[in-house]
Amino acid sequence: MPVASYPGHVLLQSDNELSKNVESVLVDQIISALTVQPAQKKPNREAIGPRDIVCRGTFEEVNSFFYERKWSDGLPIVPPTAAKVEEFLRYTDRAPHEVVGVLSPDKREATVWNIAVNGVMAGCRPEYMPVLTAIVEALADPSFRHEYMGTTAGTEALIIMNGPVIKDLGFNFEQGALRVGFQANTSIGRFLRLYLRNVAGFLPHSTDKATFGGTWRVVLAENEDAVARIGWQPLSVDRGFDAGENVVTVTSCTSTAMLVSVGSSRAEEMLEKLAAAVADIQVYLFRVSFSGLSAMPQVVLSPCVAEAIAQSGYSRADVRRYLYQHARVPAKRLEQLCRDKGTLCEAVRQGKFPRQYCESTDPDRLVPMVWSPDDYIVIVSGDPARDNCLVCGQNSYVGYPVSKRIELPSNWQALLRDRVAAC
Repeated sequence: MPVASYPGHVLLQSDNELSKNVESVLVDQIISALTVQPAQKKPNREAIGPRDIVCRGTFEEVNSFFYERKWSDGLPIVPPTAAKVEEFLRYTDRAPHEVVGVLSPDKREATVWNIAVNGVMAGCRPEYMPVLTAIVEALADPSFRHEYMGTTAGTEALIIMNGPVIKDLGFNFEQGALRVGFQANTSIGRFLRLYLRNVAGFLPHSTDKATFGGTWRVVLAENEDAVARIGWQPLSVDRGFDAGENVVTVTSCTSTAMLVSVGSSRAEEMLEKLAAAVADIQVYLFRVSFSGLSAMPQVVLSPCVAEAIAQSGYSRADVRRYLYQHARVPAKRLEQLCRDKGTLCEAVRQGKFPRQYCESTDPDRLVPMVWSPDDYIVIVSGDPARDNCLVCGQNSYVGYPVSKRIELPSNWQALLRDRVAAC
């Protein structure tokens, strides 16, 4: 498809510069694109079948081959031999060529087979296969809107785990919960980024337009022991599942803020700091909410912070309500940061925002960062002995949170026993 390229960035140019560039640069390109037959391009790669052998050689030769074809992330991959892929398929009851969804921008089918291939490449263990499949189901869900994962904000996905599978597969959910070094957390996080690259088709300098970007995030597993101890339910219950179910939630985490030493004998003092951090980080992402969909920021509490808050009588729902009521900024600040989007009251009249954003026209009125308390995701994880918290800013419709049940094979426990015995 022909493309007309505009020089520079429209928000950084004066009205005169905009007019000049449209008339002298853009118009001619548009006319040419509409009237001149473009040259036919030859396919840039041969069609490859899912079971075709694409390379034979040493470990180094295979890695060079994959890197040159942009099939790796720059780190060494585990060569996805047929035998390794077949071993992954033992851990699912689904057919290898079952189509889980179709992913953009390349409009390529996500299949059980190519999930296993990329799982091998990422360094996953075969028994992670049910988790990998649930992750891809979340990516393919229309609500997630994976097609926007290559936008200039450089949004990165965050995977959140719940259920007995956390311990079955050895996920870290305590000290260093988001640090690389634990195979399940690390390799599965890498898998998601590889899958977006190799199957969806997001490539830097091409379809991935991140201004800065960032590396993949390791999986965040909730500390369900700590959650039970303080009398809360797991996050998965908030997401509509029963306690004890294996659930994966995939969302976006565009930027983060670490809160160090928030501890206090008063829960409200800790929650006040959290609300301030949410407002500080989410205010710069608020413009995306002009799409008409609320953001859903994540707030990660270390177990001791969650326990102190719970001892003051707060449930997880109470924490969400507090954040909704106190993570607010003056309306004029949002309108200044989003000046090209119009006013909040205009957005309310257009049906993009709920009415609480235009209860008055006072520019100093305080407005929330999200539509409702339920738009906050509160997670318990991290070092049980440290009073730190983490806030993840979320990009509204870009990577909107989706939760999926992890479907285990019928012989799951036997497979795990065999795996342990083999080690």
